[in-house]
Amino acid sequence: MLSIRIAVLVSGGGTNLQALIDAQACGRLKSGVLAVVIASKPGAYALERARAAGIATETVERAVFPTQEAYEESLLSVLAAYSIDLIVLAGFMHILSASFVSCYPDRIVNVHPSLIPAYSGKGYYGIKVHEAVLAAGETETGATVHMVNEVPDGGRILMQQRVPVFPSDTPKTLQRRVMEQAEWILLPRAVEQICQNLISQQIPEENG
Repeated sequence: MLSIRIAVLVSGGGTNLQALIDAQACGRLKSGVLAVVIASKPGAYALERARAAGIATETVERAVFPTQEAYEESLLSVLAAYSIDLIVLAGFMHILSASFVSCYPDRIVNVHPSLIPAYSGKGYYGIKVHEAVLAAGETETGATVHMVNEVPDGGRILMQQRVPVFPSDTPKTLQRRVMEQAEWILLPRAVEQICQNLISQQIPEENG
């Protein structure tokens, strides 16, 4: 049985990574395997989550590279070493260049904590998204899983889930609700679907 090799790129705590780990453990993510978790900084707690689950870890620290190009070259070499088929951005706080994205066309997926196109693009990440939603007086928000292209948060939308905003919300309570009711549900579902699609594309090639 073919299995798509997945790299998860992280920068922080790794809650979305944990959702993928849990989905793999219970069989909801069965068409792909979490092959490596790559952090952009050495202290990322996501690395601990990966190690606890028996997943290989690597750190490619953005701060030590003088240019984006040098950083991405190192990242690509790690991905190649693990024979990666699909990249999942899970709380990864760096924008990837068009050159990098072109190396994995339709093979990079991201989860964003809003209903794209609302509150998306450069400058909208993490808690900043939820602060903006509350400042605008929105009554609902949500999360989006999308393919990554050369435009920040501009790739093809795969799945969205709406989440209510309550008058009593703070950015932190809203962030938690969006994660629990949208991000942690959508991301594993979308990754499984992508893996199934990639396998179906490979089977005819192998039989041909």
